Amino acid sequence: MNKQHQYNIWYFLIAMGAILLFQSWWTAYKTVEPIPYSQFLSLLNKGQIVEATVEPEQITGKLKDPINNRDFFVTNRVEDNVADKLEKAGVKFTGTVQNTWLSNLLSWVLPVLLIFGLWIFFFRRFAEKQGIGGLMNVGKSKAKVFVERDTGVSFEDVAGVDEAKMELQEVVSFLKDQDKYGRLGARIPKGTLLVGPPGTGKTLLAKAVAGEAGVPFFSISGSEFVEMFVGVGAARVRDLFDQARKAAPCIIFIDELDSLGKTRAGGFGGGHDEKEQTLNQLLAELDGFDPREGIVLLAATNRPETLDPALLRAGRFDRQVVVDRPDRKGRAAILKVHIKKVTAAPDLDIDDVAGITPGFTGADLANLVNEAAIVATRRNGETVKLEDFTAAVERIVAGAEKKGRLLHPHEREVVAHHEMGHALAAANLPSTDPVHKVSIIPRSIGALGYTMQRPTDDRFLITTRELKDRMVVLLAGRAAEDIMFNEISTGASDDLAKVTDIARQIVTRFGMTKELGQPVLEQQRQSYLGDGVMNMREKDYSEETAREVDLAVRKLISEAYERAKSILEEHRADLEKGAALLLEKETITPDDFPPLEQKKDVSRAAE
Repeated sequence: MNKQHQYNIWYFLIAMGAILLFQSWWTAYKTVEPIPYSQFLSLLNKGQIVEATVEPEQITGKLKDPINNRDFFVTNRVEDNVADKLEKAGVKFTGTVQNTWLSNLLSWVLPVLLIFGLWIFFFRRFAEKQGIGGLMNVGKSKAKVFVERDTGVSFEDVAGVDEAKMELQEVVSFLKDQDKYGRLGARIPKGTLLVGPPGTGKTLLAKAVAGEAGVPFFSISGSEFVEMFVGVGAARVRDLFDQARKAAPCIIFIDELDSLGKTRAGGFGGGHDEKEQTLNQLLAELDGFDPREGIVLLAATNRPETLDPALLRAGRFDRQVVVDRPDRKGRAAILKVHIKKVTAAPDLDIDDVAGITPGFTGADLANLVNEAAIVATRRNGETVKLEDFTAAVERIVAGAEKKGRLLHPHEREVVAHHEMGHALAAANLPSTDPVHKVSIIPRSIGALGYTMQRPTDDRFLITTRELKDRMVVLLAGRAAEDIMFNEISTGASDDLAKVTDIARQIVTRFGMTKELGQPVLEQQRQSYLGDGVMNMREKDYSEETAREVDLAVRKLISEAYERAKSILEEHRADLEKGAALLLEKETITPDDFPPLEQKKDVSRAAE
């Protein structure tokens, strides 16, 4: 609720209180305990009444001698010939007609005010939440205007996305010095679209552009254009650009553009819904304004695959800036920004923290720093150390520890050998990530234990050997159970799902098998929102090929499983010792158990 609405409510409450106070005073003034009519006649006969006022229902007047500390009286009128008696007694009297205008007025006004108050408190607030709003403001834009001092963000506050910053710095330079950038006929792109996964800093970048340029910053979410009434969203788009033209040079930032600019549905009956009209109006405005006016349009989305092609063509959103997950160097730069807010240990190596956070976005890293500070506070530490960050990563990735969950002794043995199998396989395959920690403490997400590996660097290409080694590590847990207990459990269900997915992609997407060759049989397009598969191509190969795919996948998994068993059979003594130590300590690192140290890749060193 804005301040204007709060003021209206306070005015209404003050007015109602004043009316009720006046009514209570008037009632108290008019309400006097009446004396019996017989006492009135007795006082009249004794000459105690000085003057009187005769009303249709009552007789009031003043007394010569006070009665009960009152020098006036009130009595209910009984007779009609009261005037004759007062005249005979020599009492000065007047007649009056009762004035009921105030009571009549209040009887009409108070119900109206009550209904109006209920409308303000209930209906109006409900209508605003539903997007109806006031009838006079139904076509007004809800854009919030920020200026440089309000955003409080500059490019120094944005780290880990240097390429995106470099492109957006051109926008800032154009807004500050349009003549210099237009001397050769160049023009700034009409629209710049920031695309990337959630939490990578798209909105922060837009605020930094406004903060650096020092121009008005119109910020609005795409969902705020969508209303109950058809045409309202289009009116708000027009109003937003009208405001921007008056405030130029300025920046318009539309967050979550996908909620407004999704691909329009074709077919019969299309083109009349609210979202489609709003999108059409936005397209018209993009065609209608000249970038030389000093209006820069920025937008952000994490679902570019759903946007209408008309939005992305040249002349509208001319430039797309990808704000991707940061690499190791970028994560270290982001951590430096957020670690300033906590008391970090002097010997904390930020590069080590960046190394254990592959795939983390800027928002994830900000949350990580906060979680690490909480962990350090919980242990009564003076500073935040590397082990606090490690515990925070484990909490974010695997969930909180459930030390109170009691497992059956045999189940603990199975889990210990299972996790030690993963760890030993990873330690004896040089192409895999080194082991960082092994634990059999249950986690809140359902895991009974976990093996944490720490990447040495970010990888963008993965070889066939590395994929197959990953499969071996995943299957080593089940292989350890098979070797030690001659039976397998359900603990490897998640490992099997990951192994099957890797094997199928080796066969159908990456063309890494001799049996099926190079063709891509299943093409997938990933979405920025999670790892969900978008628009998987329908199977267009024969049943014979499908059978070959199934056989190739099965062969890859079987070979990986046999390799895992072979490695663990060779290091069976280490498997037993490591599992025993794990049962004793619950959590171990390579420093506690040297066989978990990564073996050197001799073949690669020779290369």
